[in-house]
Amino acid sequence: MKRSSMRAFDPVRLGGAECAGWVGYYRRQWGLVLRSAVRMVRVGFGLPWPRTLYGAWLVLRANQLWAPVPDNDPDGARRTMRRFYKLVVATTGETFDVDAAARLEVEWWRVHRHLQRDAPGDDPTALVDALAALYAHVYGVDPDQVRAAAAGRAEAMRISDRWVADGCDPASPAVAQERAELVRSYAALLATVHR
Repeated sequence: MKRSSMRAFDPVRLGGAECAGWVGYYRRQWGLVLRSAVRMVRVGFGLPWPRTLYGAWLVLRANQLWAPVPDNDPDGARRTMRRFYKLVVATTGETFDVDAAARLEVEWWRVHRHLQRDAPGDDPTALVDALAALYAHVYGVDPDQVRAAAAGRAEAMRISDRWVADGCDPASPAVAQERAELVRSYAALLATVHR
């Protein structure tokens, strides 16, 4: 059986794209978020160009629906991410449940927002668990196998959250630290899912 293109990504390119997307998200630079989403979808899922562009649009829209505080639209974000994951399944041949993937995606967004806004000093275990649940579902592995990747991504979010609290300076050294942590996280994920 041919390996899914979403199991053969470049952690450096993917981590860099996600870092740039987070910078754009928190600075509400939606053009940067869209460009980053294009790179993330292309690198992370290996979709062909027309589907990459459509998938990136869905990711952008889901983030825009989620972004407003406190009046966001989690149901709309889930519906949009369901469309994204449906596109991924149709393109890659993966067989995960797209409804569950969309629910798990937006759940980690919710857990992260709680930690970021309501409990910044709390233990990140709930976020690590939420990320590991998403990875385990999408890649069809045991959550313990992707826990290190989830913990690294949660750490990148902690760095990002501190950067946001400090004013979102794109020249801050925290951006490079966040990128490095994302790269390490995706390298750990790739080591597990690349067969």
